[in-house]
Amino acid sequence: MDYAHFLARRIDGKVQKLAVDAGLTCPNRDGTLGWGGCTYCDNCAFSPSYCHRSQSVTQQLEAGKRFFAGKYPDMRYLAYFQAYTATHAAFERQRQLYDEALAVDGVVGLVIATRPDCVGDDLLAYLQEVDRTRLVIVELGAETMHDRTLRLVNRCHNWATSQACIERVAQMGLTVGAHLILGLPGESDDDMVATVDAVSQLPVSLVKFHQLQVLRGTTLARQVERGEVEVRDWTAEQYAELCVRLAAHLRSDIVVERWVAQAPPHMVITPQWGFKPAEFQRLLSSLATK
Repeated sequence: MDYAHFLARRIDGKVQKLAVDAGLTCPNRDGTLGWGGCTYCDNCAFSPSYCHRSQSVTQQLEAGKRFFAGKYPDMRYLAYFQAYTATHAAFERQRQLYDEALAVDGVVGLVIATRPDCVGDDLLAYLQEVDRTRLVIVELGAETMHDRTLRLVNRCHNWATSQACIERVAQMGLTVGAHLILGLPGESDDDMVATVDAVSQLPVSLVKFHQLQVLRGTTLARQVERGEVEVRDWTAEQYAELCVRLAAHLRSDIVVERWVAQAPPHMVITPQWGFKPAEFQRLLSSLATK
């Protein structure tokens, strides 16, 4: 089952995610847990043109609706709180943001991207109530099961925290998505297989894979330039071969939302594949059928 069919089980008609920047930051950026953020991160790499934190949630969603207006008639929308850590605020502030999104015409649910150490009990109780009438997906940035890697990229949480949070969210009856990065410094193919095996043992419904991209201006880019860390210089075909192997280890009922991420080409140092997600999917399918 693909992601579109997964959504169709809960929502009639075509559905489009609309990104929202709630103006929040991350606990490993503002000193709550650490400083500087994850070494690889630049939120500008995946923020769409209609998404501006200077605008209200409503304004961003309405701009997103206009952006996609010609794609399908009668489109429905999921408000995707994507930027930074979308739960890094007092609960009442979070509730205000999500309630505002749900009040926008055509919005039928929430996708909340966050860290496994930033999910409070008040939030889960609120989302459980929302999920009775709207779709709620909690997307947790686990990234890898290997604590040595999490320390290296300044993630400021460990795998045990990810495991515990996934269990807590699932126990509330909410849909859990896991975000995983492939090609993190120092990780072998077997390391990545071990992460997929570990995720498959947890109550995860969705997985989003993301090839590590070295983005200009990031800490990771400076580390690579100074020779402090090494990253893979792999081709799209090599990455696709790894994805085929990982798919064989992924629990059969887990839906893969995507295998690749796409940042603006001028921001990317490596890998520079030039693939759009649909083109990569065709490559992946051709390798899987060999």
